Amino acid sequence: IEDLAQLIHDLKMVNPRARICVKLVSEAGVGTVAAGVAKAHADIILISGHDGGTGASPLSSIKNAGSAWELGIAEAQQVLVFNGLRNRITLRTDGGMRTGRDIVAAALLGAEEYNFGTAALIAQGCVYVRQCHLNTCPVGIATQDERLRAKFKGSPEMIINFFNAVAQEVREIMASLGVRAIDEMIGHTQYLKQRHVPDHPKANTLDLSRVLLDAQPKDDRPRHCTITRNDGPHDRPLDDIILQDAHDAISEERKVELSYRVKNTDRSIGTRVSGEIGYQWGDKGLPEGTLDLKLVGSAGQSLGAFLAKGLQLTLEGEANDYVGKGMGGGVIVVRPSAKRLFKAHENSIIGNTVLYGATDGKLFASGKAGERFAVRNSGATGVVEGVGDHGCEYMTNGLIIVLGETGRNFGAGMTGGVAYVLDSRKTFEGQYNPALVGIERLDDEDAAVVRALVEEHMNHTDSARAQEILADWATFRGHFWKVAPHLPAAPPSEATPTPAAETTISEEVTASRV
Repeated sequence: IEDLAQLIHDLKMVNPRARICVKLVSEAGVGTVAAGVAKAHADIILISGHDGGTGASPLSSIKNAGSAWELGIAEAQQVLVFNGLRNRITLRTDGGMRTGRDIVAAALLGAEEYNFGTAALIAQGCVYVRQCHLNTCPVGIATQDERLRAKFKGSPEMIINFFNAVAQEVREIMASLGVRAIDEMIGHTQYLKQRHVPDHPKANTLDLSRVLLDAQPKDDRPRHCTITRNDGPHDRPLDDIILQDAHDAISEERKVELSYRVKNTDRSIGTRVSGEIGYQWGDKGLPEGTLDLKLVGSAGQSLGAFLAKGLQLTLEGEANDYVGKGMGGGVIVVRPSAKRLFKAHENSIIGNTVLYGATDGKLFASGKAGERFAVRNSGATGVVEGVGDHGCEYMTNGLIIVLGETGRNFGAGMTGGVAYVLDSRKTFEGQYNPALVGIERLDDEDAAVVRALVEEHMNHTDSARAQEILADWATFRGHFWKVAPHLPAAPPSEATPTPAAETTISEEVTASRV
């Protein structure tokens, strides 16, 4: 829950106008999780039931994952009210919502917002053939195939008519209950009762009293959300000060250099500034080197999260987890103090899960990183002097250089990009995960790429390790491994005849799908 709280904080820092929604599966115990999410300062909690979806999910998930949204909403409402958290959170639900009666029942159990999926698709022509994930939707809704999209017969009026009918049904039910507004229904379970099923003794043994429990405590706490945003403490973050100081750099694309001392409670440094750059300039960001932030001290979590193009962070000290999370450009440099009494490449300088989900930009760290370095990296370049376990996990693109040891399970699930690992101690062959990646020595082109980045790393960080490698490049080059995903098997040549048995199976499968 602490990691989720940090992610919510990061998202609110990069876009202070956004409201953050966390989706939870309806199941036993979801109320406790919902309370944790409320304390983590999410704005909306979505309780998702098992009956929803377009039918493209695996049958094992459809049959075994989650429970009815009614059970999840009832539990979440009761736990949030009893713990005095209900007024901070908007409760939303989905999972097979179809009629106005569903909305009223959800409201009485505690929900304020309601998602419609499948029913709205059917209203515009979906015939529910469960092929959404195959790009073969016969009515042209869930497909990018222009031939199939031409078959789409839907119109905006179909959706409008459907929701008008649902809203009218809600109004009629509310009138029958004597309720004037939705807020007057939320959490008022006294309007619900368990019905008796004639001639069905087994069904009548079901006890729904816990679901229909009135969650209203004696001190009359709110049953619904009463605030616009569920923000955390209102201490002014460092990024607000940086944003004010960097106003001219952002608005006028003027080069500015700023310096700050930081401490480990300063989280998401550079994130709000990056959000403002994106808000004003879009994905293109600022020209390279426009805003240069010099930091000294120990940075908290998510240094440079969602970093924008044109922004450079240079930290003299160390940083916590999630450095460069989701960064989309810019440069992050982390180096130890010049007065240090230790060897930088033998000590950690940044935490776990660095460059998580990064899409662009560069990171240079003069020291070791923790576990799961560059996990889900999708385009960033990083140079570091050692990593823990599970380095480059699920990496899909980008370039990573490790000038030291890696820990076990390197490259697990790696499907793209490339990594270069310095293996001076000859231990790496037993550390990487061979399921999707292979290793080989550097050719001339690889060697040129690695050397250029090591030089850039030295220029940014004044790394003693980089200086040592460059001083004896002829020797160190032979200690590098190139780690890259296995090449996919070449498709069979058109001249190769297809066996008759395979042809028959293919025809049967096609006929079955039709």
